[in-house]
Amino acid sequence: MKPFLPILLLLTTLLAACGRQQGEQEAIVAERFHTDIRLKTTPVKDQGDTQLCWIYAMLATIETEHLMEGDSIDLSAIFLGRHLLVEEVLRRYADGQHPVSMRGMAPTTLRLLQCYGAMPFTSYRQPEDINMRSLANRLQHAADHHRAHRRGVMALEENINKTLDDAIGPVPSWVFMLGCQYTYLEFAHSVCQRGEYTALTSFTHHPFGSRFVLEVPDNHFAEEFLNVPLDTMMAYINHALQTGHPVCWEGDISEPGYDVKQGVARLPQGHPTVTQTSRQRMFDHFATTDDHCMAIIGMAHDDSGKRYYICKDSWGKDNPYGGFLYLEEDYVRAKTINIVIPTRVLYTKP
Repeated sequence: MKPFLPILLLLTTLLAACGRQQGEQEAIVAERFHTDIRLKTTPVKDQGDTQLCWIYAMLATIETEHLMEGDSIDLSAIFLGRHLLVEEVLRRYADGQHPVSMRGMAPTTLRLLQCYGAMPFTSYRQPEDINMRSLANRLQHAADHHRAHRRGVMALEENINKTLDDAIGPVPSWVFMLGCQYTYLEFAHSVCQRGEYTALTSFTHHPFGSRFVLEVPDNHFAEEFLNVPLDTMMAYINHALQTGHPVCWEGDISEPGYDVKQGVARLPQGHPTVTQTSRQRMFDHFATTDDHCMAIIGMAHDDSGKRYYICKDSWGKDNPYGGFLYLEEDYVRAKTINIVIPTRVLYTKP
């Protein structure tokens, strides 16, 4: 994603962003880390080729928040992904130009929860063999066909739902949990209330303390972020973890030091100190881009005492740490686009 990268590498990075990185299998020796904090999590999931990492990560954050409070939940990402696809296809039908996409940002997951509700993972799972990108293309063609022939929104919605039912499976009519029956919205409101989470970022092209629409390609729905200084954002991450709360992290993974096979991300050796100014420069020059989203669920250190953040990924368990990654502190300082934390963390001193 860097302007000076060769075109082939650039295209490869763009295609891989937010989707699982493929490659030859080779023996990987796990590095040794010493765990300082590790919050409870549900099992690592596999998003396949959906580009829905932002939904998986935000739901993983909500799941861990509940697990740390003694409540067990495991949520379906594809349930929200399905509703997103319906929205995208209807937008395509309306203007004839909007591409049907599965990309987005973590705060949009919260909006989808409030609009459409939630479903347990065990009740609505993504089929392992489904090609979601092909499905999105089929739905886009359906929108174009219905628009060209003036068939109307109701006919298109019927077509969309039949296609999704055939590809993913029909959605259960109710949510059953612990012997109780809920609507989708009742269940969603039991696991995430409006305003329960706050999205933060840290850039100097807007005043600190203001909320602004972050200018990144995946912010299709104009989500607003509270702008805070870099050290404050890092302090909130640390304080959240130290008080038993997870953090949803969204950032750049196009760096050579981000090694998904090794399960570690770090800046190049000898990289200068990450400052607010250098961080802004990387963003302005497209050297820090909005690529991927994960849940930060812990902290660790290596033998030299350097801090790392433990992230729960959504690309399956095929790495030395069972699907978890270790992000070096300087990497997080430099390459974070935004975080989402429980709002209660903002009202306690970091």
